[in-house]
Amino acid sequence: MDDLKSNSKNKIKENNISQNFSKQKIYIFKCEKNDEGSRLDLFLYSKIKNNTKINIFSRNRIKTLIDQGHVTLNNQLIFNSALKVKYSNEFRLVIPPVSPAKLIPENIPLSVIFEDEDIIVINKPPGMVVHPAYGNKSNTLVNALLYHCNGSLSGVGGISRPGIVHRIDKDTSGIIVAAKNDFSHINLSSQFKNHSIKRYYLALVSGVPIMKKGKINEPIGRHKIHRKKMNVTKSGKKAITHWEVIKSFSNLASMIKCNLETGRTHQIRVHLAHIGYSVVGDKLYGSSRVKKINNINKNKLMISTLNSFPRQALHAYHLGFMHPRTNKLLEFNIKLPEDYKNLIDRLEN
Repeated sequence: MDDLKSNSKNKIKENNISQNFSKQKIYIFKCEKNDEGSRLDLFLYSKIKNNTKINIFSRNRIKTLIDQGHVTLNNQLIFNSALKVKYSNEFRLVIPPVSPAKLIPENIPLSVIFEDEDIIVINKPPGMVVHPAYGNKSNTLVNALLYHCNGSLSGVGGISRPGIVHRIDKDTSGIIVAAKNDFSHINLSSQFKNHSIKRYYLALVSGVPIMKKGKINEPIGRHKIHRKKMNVTKSGKKAITHWEVIKSFSNLASMIKCNLETGRTHQIRVHLAHIGYSVVGDKLYGSSRVKKINNINKNKLMISTLNSFPRQALHAYHLGFMHPRTNKLLEFNIKLPEDYKNLIDRLEN
């Protein structure tokens, strides 16, 4: 295929654009003159990025779609993502439907905080995985949402993540919002990207910080050796966490309110461990600080209570965002789950 040239305006046609994740989507892009010579994947990515209706795909996903034969030029399949585009021809990009066979709706009870035709806000219990992945093919929030919403979830997040705009860890409890259509998904994703969403967490940490509040501005990336872990690294992505001590329990532990400015994997857990105050019950990032405190403190009952908590004591208690369709501010608060509340009660008594 040769380069594409054109001085006509780029045209975007949408056929069968469905709010339901299970239906196929077709986009047609006509090249402009200034697009000539661009790589195909970059050309498609730039056009999609500039269209607010479908601004959700990463360049990697575009490349994958090309590799899988979902792009045609003059009715011919294109598999070369590095193809130099030309003027006057039209590329046809087909977003395949999500295969329903890969995900099974499951009648799992959900604690619904808010729901309308566009979004659903859930209080996720600890122990529930957000979406299917290796080792967790069922009993996830996605399986429950598919059943509850009767399949009416956005599809732009991919086959295994319908409706999922953001995530919280398996053993973290609290508020999560899911999108029931592509319009809402794209709008919410934009809010997350622009850091306009309000996200507050309560973390019980080992130790009592000298400072009462602070800001952690340290990049986070994948650990080079332990691939399941993240860590603070210069090569990582920008990550900012604001924190404030709400209450202290003797010299053993503190309740900290965390406000996320960014949303990296395990961000709060990594950042708090980095400054020496790991989240209680965090088996992945727990530090030796707990052991040091254990050795100098005589309150064996309180120590035992902290050490026996079976998960990370982290709760997403507040979420605020603009409704994708009405543009009305929505803010939700949720109390601590029973196990976390009981832990605090035992520390206070």
